[in-house]
This record gives sequence, C-alpha cells and structure tokens, in this order.
Amino acid sequence: MPRILYIVPHRLNRSPGQRFRCEQYLTSLKERGFEIYYSNIISKKDDTVFYSKGNYHLKAWILIKSFFKRLSDIRKAKRFDLVFIYREAFMLGTTFFERLLRSRKALIVFDFDDAIWLNDTSEGNANLDWLKKPSKTASIIKIADLVLAGNSYLANYAKLFNPRIEIMPTTIDTNYHKRTTRISNKSSICIGWTGTSTTLKHFETIIPVLKKIKELFGEKVYFKIIVNIPYRFPELNIEATQWSSNKEIEDLSEIDIGIMPLPDDEWSKGKCGFKGLQYMALEIPTIMSPVGVNSEIIQDGENGFLASTEGEWVEKLSLLIEHEDLRVKLGKAGQKTVEEKYSVNALKDQYVQYFLNLIEMKKA
Repeated sequence: MPRILYIVPHRLNRSPGQRFRCEQYLTSLKERGFEIYYSNIISKKDDTVFYSKGNYHLKAWILIKSFFKRLSDIRKAKRFDLVFIYREAFMLGTTFFERLLRSRKALIVFDFDDAIWLNDTSEGNANLDWLKKPSKTASIIKIADLVLAGNSYLANYAKLFNPRIEIMPTTIDTNYHKRTTRISNKSSICIGWTGTSTTLKHFETIIPVLKKIKELFGEKVYFKIIVNIPYRFPELNIEATQWSSNKEIEDLSEIDIGIMPLPDDEWSKGKCGFKGLQYMALEIPTIMSPVGVNSEIIQDGENGFLASTEGEWVEKLSLLIEHEDLRVKLGKAGQKTVEEKYSVNALKDQYVQYFLNLIEMKKA
C-alpha cells in the first residue's frame, strides 16, 4: 500500500486553499489504495493567536512547537513513498526542512496556488514579514520531483526552476456544492462575496461600485459577505456572516449574483479563481475581474461576466439585477463549465495518476 505524508500548515477543513487543492482528493487516493498521513502544524487552539496582532511570546511558542513537529515529520519521511508539501513546510523564510527531506531521498510533490514568491503577509503579522523569505519558493521548486501549479501564470514561474511541472486547476467538489435553498418571489436581489480575512481587502475595492448600485436600485438589492472574521460596513448595511463549514452551502445559496473583484497586480494574477468557481458550481451568475485565470474560466457573456472598470461593474451588475432570465442562463452555463473543467469528478483520475507515475519512476 503506497503511503503519502501530507505536509500542510492547517488542520483539516480549516484552510480554503488546502480544502480545494488537496483535502478533497484524499478520498480518491484512498480508494486507489493510498494510505494518507496528514501533518499540520497550526492547531485550532493556536490559530487565533497566530493570525492576531501582537501576542509575540505565544507566537514564538507556536514556532518552537512547529519546529519540533516538522523534525518529527522528517524522521517519519523514510516510511513514506511520497511527501506532499502544500506551499511550504515551515512558516519562516527557511528551506531547512525541505532540504532535509531531499537529503533523505524522499519523492517530493510541491503544490502551490498563489504567487507565494511575492510578499503578502497577513495583517496580523505584517510587522513580522522580515522573518519571511518569499523567494524560498524557487528553492523548493528546484528540489521537487513534481510541481503542481494552480494555473498557467504559476506554472510559467515554476518552469524557470524545474521542468517537471503540471497545471492542476483548483477544483470544486460538485457533490458537495449543491444549492440547498431557492427563495422564490424574493423582493430583493442578493449580491454576495465570500472569502477570508486575507482577501477582504479585495472585496473592499468594489465598495464604490456597490454604493452606485444601491443608489440606482435602492431596496431592490442587498449585500452579503461570508468571511471568517467579524466585519461591518453600516453605510451599505453590510454585516458579515461568519463562515462555517456546517452552513457554508446554505449561506452561499442565498446569493443571487456572485462577485470576485481583484486588483490587477502580480499577486492577483496567481489567484486560482475558486471564489468564482464556488458561485458557478451553485448556478449563481458570476462577475469576476479579468485578472489571471479568471479570464480563462469566464467567457464574457456566455458563462458569466468579466468587468474591469467601475463603469463595467455597474453595467453588468445592473443587467443581472434587471433580467432574471439572464441570471438563470449564465448560472446554468457557469455550472456546466465547472462540471466539465473545474470539478473533482473531472480531474480526480488525473490527480491520482500523477502520484502513481512518481511511484513508478521511483521503482524504475
């Protein structure tokens, strides 16, 4: 029975990136005979402290615990056929653990879904960014036996350091993403956004547009955001719904129009579009900024809308607000796109085959 050691930052069902990049494939791997050992270093108890401002002595303790946890993983590595690293083995700017794994001749799969060679430290740890070394991404890519990149932008960067690159899109579990409620005869249309505290700044770029929409449509529209921290914007009567795995689909199902605004910068070009893919999987008509992979996911006017300028956002939101038939049409087309190109069902065999191929390479 082949064995995989998953080296990840967070516990199961905590991180959107981990959920969409690796956790939802664990069942498929197990069905093909793989044994999985999942090793995270940030516990539920440590999570709040780690991403808060201050608390430096507690953060130092988390680092110490994490260091010894990873040393334990290194000792175990020889008992595994593959070691899967999501983003990095350790949160500081060192490749110490990756290099130790390489020295033990472990087969390494490296997966990343953001432009993590750029600096994008969380707000709570902004004054500790000197401890990070984003450029270490290149060093990890060099030592990997296989790199899984979330889109072509990330893959092109990885190819500068390693020829063994495969594009593995961020995918949606369409068995899980099934709309639970449809409120008929709603008097208002819900424009919604989902994300985390680290991407909330992207939502805030669209607030001037939402103000104009509110001026145009008044009580015909309202706004909903789903995020993992408390958030309020009284001027638009926005109060965040706290993200919960138990209510995620129910909360998303309230949304009539899903939005994914992004700034046109190098970091955003590395994003893998899964906010938009979530909406689309639930037949929610979606508007995205034409940045990075978003322009590959959305064919403007066919399975969703792309909007660059404030004027385009207002125009396309207005079209969807005014025309229910257009919402239905784009919602159905978006769902079909996800099912065919960005779903676990469509890509799970390919994902598993990457691991099988590496093991065969080791035997050869």
